[in-house]
Amino acid sequence: MSKRNVVIIGAAGRDFHNFNTCFRDNGNYNVVAFTAAQIPDIDGRKYPGELAGSLYPEGIPIFAEQDLPEIITKYKVDDCVFSYSDVTYNKVMAVSAIVNAAGASFMLMGPGPTMIKSEKPLIAVGAVRTGCGKSQTSRRVIELLMSKGLKVVAVRHPMPYGDLFAQKVQRFATIGDLEKHKCTVEEMEEYEPHVVRGNVIYAGVDYEAILRQAEKDPGGCDVVVWDGGNNDFPFYKPDLMITVTDPHRAGHELMYYPGEVTLRLADVVIINKIDTSAPDDIQTVRNSIEKVNPGAVVIDGASPIKVDDPSVIRGKKVLVVEDGPTLTHGEMKIGAGVVAARKFGAEGLVDPRPYTVGRLTETFRLYPGIGTLLPAMGYGEQQLRDLETTINNTECDSVVVATPIDLTRIIKINKPNTRVYYDLQEIGEPNLSQVLDDFIIKFKLIGKK
Repeated sequence: MSKRNVVIIGAAGRDFHNFNTCFRDNGNYNVVAFTAAQIPDIDGRKYPGELAGSLYPEGIPIFAEQDLPEIITKYKVDDCVFSYSDVTYNKVMAVSAIVNAAGASFMLMGPGPTMIKSEKPLIAVGAVRTGCGKSQTSRRVIELLMSKGLKVVAVRHPMPYGDLFAQKVQRFATIGDLEKHKCTVEEMEEYEPHVVRGNVIYAGVDYEAILRQAEKDPGGCDVVVWDGGNNDFPFYKPDLMITVTDPHRAGHELMYYPGEVTLRLADVVIINKIDTSAPDDIQTVRNSIEKVNPGAVVIDGASPIKVDDPSVIRGKKVLVVEDGPTLTHGEMKIGAGVVAARKFGAEGLVDPRPYTVGRLTETFRLYPGIGTLLPAMGYGEQQLRDLETTINNTECDSVVVATPIDLTRIIKINKPNTRVYYDLQEIGEPNLSQVLDDFIIKFKLIGKK
């Protein structure tokens, strides 16, 4: 039987993992290309031969997704594998229509062939959309496990935007490691909150190699925590699956791929942001959970806001800088910065769009729904400089920085600014501590306290 020619449609994350687990050493298929979307500047490069295995010594080219019909024709493609997340069902099927019209079959890879089994007990944290509060939930889980005397190693969903071979396995234990690995703002937003709390986090490209190193981390490892990205389902088979939902986008939990998958897989569902959500929206999320996963434990949660200096906000016209992907493909309209501006009495929000430059101008063109918020885009040095210039160009009294990192550590802001913090806070019972106590007993970890 002749090999089937395959294109993997992705965004520098799930696509590489699907290749590594299902296609890398599979002689029945010939992966002719990856395509890329969502992430700037990833197309036009290669998945390197050092990672692609013996069947692909020259590596595999990465093209722009917009060229998919031409790629299918040129390479006589049989199958296209859709491999990125946080997209509407309409978007998934629109891509399927493009693929089918060009003559190829359309595929979605499931958890069975793509999840890797850990040798350690593993907790996975996911979400139904980008920006639900997954990261603070992961941090809360880790803090609780560490408080019970357990050694925890986190593994983060991939964001490999640089030298892919150099990023095969990355370990972050200090702030210095962020510079060592030349992290983008998006990567720092995920890794920095972990290392400043004293726990180690791994990431990279080859997630089986990453898991095996994490399990044998020099600092010890009793439990692995998968810190998921976007609304993807885990790369690792979870022994406990926690999914975070967001009433600010009520109904999205049943409208986005593969967010509904994470909801259906969940052992525990957290309804986050209850403190800032409308009762009807909270009930909509409860109804969705009851509809597709009635056996899940449901935990109510809040993301209380605090800032370094409320006087920087009170009575001021402020520019709000929010987490980039949450505003772009996450489609959030009200982030932590907006909540902080309202809570601490800002006179109003300043629209950054008249002041944007370079790549940020392009970001607003691609995502016109962002509105009066400024996404902290920093996939590369040029985007970072454009972010700095845009902030400093904007005519405002002060800047509210609601990214998970200390933005002033990497750019210079020429006006008063304050940083916003937010952590998960469970409301009532059941709560995560109770869930984790059961997990510890089940896996006989209690003796390691």
